[in-house]
Amino acid sequence: MLAYHPLAGEFLGWLGGERRAAAKTVETYGRDILAFLAFCQEHIGAEPDAAALGALRAADIRAWIAADALRGTGNTTRARKLSAIKTFYRFLRKRHGVENTALALVGRPRPKRPLPRGLSPDDAKKIAQDIGEATNRAQTQARDEALMCLLYGAGLRINEALSLNVGDLPAEDAALRVTGKGSKQRIVPLLPVIRAALAAWLRLHPNSAPDAPLFLGVQGKRLNAGVVQKTLRDFRRLNGLPEHATPHALRHSFATHLLEGGADLRSIQELLGHASLSTTQRYTDVETVRLMEVWRNAHPRAARRDA
Repeated sequence: MLAYHPLAGEFLGWLGGERRAAAKTVETYGRDILAFLAFCQEHIGAEPDAAALGALRAADIRAWIAADALRGTGNTTRARKLSAIKTFYRFLRKRHGVENTALALVGRPRPKRPLPRGLSPDDAKKIAQDIGEATNRAQTQARDEALMCLLYGAGLRINEALSLNVGDLPAEDAALRVTGKGSKQRIVPLLPVIRAALAAWLRLHPNSAPDAPLFLGVQGKRLNAGVVQKTLRDFRRLNGLPEHATPHALRHSFATHLLEGGADLRSIQELLGHASLSTTQRYTDVETVRLMEVWRNAHPRAARRDA
């Protein structure tokens, strides 16, 4: 990497002086700009001056991004570096009249979305079956067991489940109609174990009116998601479950376990209410990661190949 470049030095002086950027920001920008200029020097075969920087093509800038990716730099870091370069070019335009429209053609690297973190089948079942142990109150036990069964067994979002009314429950053998994001409706079948848990809760429900909230809090109003999260947080810590055991992790577990059982992506998409199949495809990445971990732990040649 270049130790110094006059344009970089001028830029950093402007950034720290006129722009009053923090010292840490100036340091980070300096490192990114010098690394970019070093790449340009190697790429074009000479130290880049203002004219050379103005003549760079979009392909040249993408080559710099690609080279950084090959060194293992993540998308978030590369996006930050590209932002620093764009600031540098704005400075060059103001101070040196350098115009380079190629930057506008270079897309910002998108940070990878974290993989959904589901639970093991045993942990998910334990929550759905034993969450009632968190309280001695029979009504609360039945309510929480019905709710967790619905989250894991039908893949509902917590807000979707809590927005249900008593009258939304389907007749025997009928599917549940769920209103999800953007008021989009979907049909979700209910397993017998879910129907049994809901029936047990309805027998203790204090208000059977069709427009009454299905899940009630202690004051008789619609149950708050924060209460559910706290209940599950206390339960997982008492039972040694992982910290990512949350209501939404039960939805992830629903999808992951369906995929492991042979369900196709399109069906899982419809059950989850995803607008795009690409959102559902994240679960195939989870399955790939799991399979690779099994392979590394079980295959006799895995250690040699990794090495």
